[in-house]
Amino acid sequence: MESKPVLKQGLIVEDQPATAEWLLARAHETFPDLQVSLAANLAQGRKLIAAQRFDVALLDLGLPDGSGLDLIRLLVTEQPDCIRVVTTIYTDDHHVFPALRAGAQGYLLKDQPPHKVSAALQGIVQGEPPLSPTIARRLMAVFSQPESDADEAVRLSPREKQTLTLVAKGWKVSEVAEHMQVTTNTASGYVKSVYRKLDVNNRSEATIEAVRLGLVRTEI
Repeated sequence: MESKPVLKQGLIVEDQPATAEWLLARAHETFPDLQVSLAANLAQGRKLIAAQRFDVALLDLGLPDGSGLDLIRLLVTEQPDCIRVVTTIYTDDHHVFPALRAGAQGYLLKDQPPHKVSAALQGIVQGEPPLSPTIARRLMAVFSQPESDADEAVRLSPREKQTLTLVAKGWKVSEVAEHMQVTTNTASGYVKSVYRKLDVNNRSEATIEAVRLGLVRTEI
């Protein structure tokens, strides 16, 4: 069975006080019991990450003393189980794709209506990558190919497609193995095969491919 994440500790990194409060309201609206720590810059974010464990992090990219990408990478290394979600105003490729490559598992735009942001955050516990509709459309556009091109999905076996779907939803290899009723080594082999065939290197890139192939449902 799918193991849904239990979110107890949250981190919000945002330099604008009003926006930080807005995000805090969205987080509490979605997860009433979530204990949230606030950081206004890169340095504060690093200190908090070093001091405690987080289940979910909402990270701005443009910070006064650096880039939120550094915090994404730090969390990937130090707290890999923390769900990393970018919250920003940037929709261009120069921000979206570096964030996903760095290890972001979601990308939300702060100019969305509150209920849209809350709904996207709620998707975390449903195993759905939190993507703003604009970003989901952009991913679909970038990775769409003419019908004459070879479809990567055709090259994936049914088991590999299933593995890709589960990995994109945030499942651990052990959970994939249990769900598919195979050994952990076998599930790990499926993951490696999917990464090789799709020419991706991590879960975030695999998620992009799963979105493009229509294996993960997004609200567009």
